Amino acid sequence: MTLLVVGVSHRSAPVALLDRVALGSDAAEQLQVDLLASPHVAEAMVLATCNRVEVYADVSRFHGGVVDVTASFAKAAGLAREEVTPHLYVRYEDRAVQHLFEVAAGLDSMVVGEQQILGQVRSSLRSAQDAATVGRSLNDLAQAALRVGKRVHTDTGIDRAGISVVSVALDLAAEQTGPLDGRRALVIGAGAMSSLAATLLRRAGVADLVIANRTYEHGARLAEQVEGRAIRLDEVPDHLAGAEIVVSCTGSTGLVLTTRQLAAARADREHPVVVVDLALPHDTEESLGALPGVTRLDLVDVADVPGAQASERDVELARAIVAEEVRAHLASLAALKVEPVVVSLRARAEQVVEAELQRLKLRLPDLDDAAADELARSLRRAVSTLLHTPTVRMKELAADPEGTRYAAALHRLFDLDPEAIESLVVTDDVDPVTPGAEPAGVLDPLVDGADPGYDDLLGGLR
Repeated sequence: MTLLVVGVSHRSAPVALLDRVALGSDAAEQLQVDLLASPHVAEAMVLATCNRVEVYADVSRFHGGVVDVTASFAKAAGLAREEVTPHLYVRYEDRAVQHLFEVAAGLDSMVVGEQQILGQVRSSLRSAQDAATVGRSLNDLAQAALRVGKRVHTDTGIDRAGISVVSVALDLAAEQTGPLDGRRALVIGAGAMSSLAATLLRRAGVADLVIANRTYEHGARLAEQVEGRAIRLDEVPDHLAGAEIVVSCTGSTGLVLTTRQLAAARADREHPVVVVDLALPHDTEESLGALPGVTRLDLVDVADVPGAQASERDVELARAIVAEEVRAHLASLAALKVEPVVVSLRARAEQVVEAELQRLKLRLPDLDDAAADELARSLRRAVSTLLHTPTVRMKELAADPEGTRYAAALHRLFDLDPEAIESLVVTDDVDPVTPGAEPAGVLDPLVDGADPGYDDLLGGLR
């Protein structure tokens, strides 16, 4: 099996495309289920956030897996494959592990160091577990990524200032309105991003905080937590007139706020208003920023903020931690791969010991039970001591690119169980990386088109 990541993010596509491929929680869960119906996909997990949609899959064949995942991805987004593929990136095996670890650590975020992504990875894993679309491979990978992300945020100062997409956006809003203390704010949505926005607004001292949500009960729960007021989504037009800050992040597929609605609400108002749209697809009409006294901010504005990132030193330290954790994870996977050979070797040794003990009983019928037990313990200790170093070394060497050859040699030397060697046989299709380019398992983004095998594959997809 092969670990594969196919995705699109703010690094590979313009926000306009991200707007079109954005998936809600239901669509992401359905994509996971659909992927398992593909002939080459055994496990699948979808990570869908405001600036990325990524499919993590355990596939039987690399090229077949890319084709299956890309087709399902495009279908879920409602786009033709040729519209999506120029902006997709693929990570394979060790690079796939590194990518998820970097994502969970906040190193691949629009605002480097933001903490929200860690919770989003956790939610994606939980969704895949509930849908039964992950097995041991992706479950272990995601759990490791969560641990790595937590370690990075604990051991570095990457989020020392509490930087996030939401906090940066609100800082931008404050530049337009002045201090947020005493302002009137309207938050549309009650999900993770909206909840964080409401919390930060309350901490900033807004005088009036209104929470609007499609499901009133969810909005009311958030309003109670932030000492605000809850309204229904269809009541938003009635509360626009007095709002000085509007934050929207609903994850809905249609516009929540149009230029006409805001213009009507402000017909007899002159105070400025800042609309912060953190949703993908967008919640608000882009043209409303042209209205007098209205400033509209979205994810593009957040990404362009200079100095809103973590310090270079903290980023370097975080990358060092990720690199260390990637090596450890790959070593554990390699050791797991040769485990059947280790088990088979120990089983063979146990058979030899048992056979010798039976022979001694026949040759020494007068041997008392206590002596027989002591002899058995001595034999087993001796064999265990002899096998300890070879088995430990084999697990260590398994992480080497040629590591499985040691296990295969051991299998042949000791004539072990044939099933043990099957775990070492590579059944994937031809290595997609050109000889002499990068090591197996390291692939460039599809958008770069660096590998001829990639280009052939993409040509077929388009």
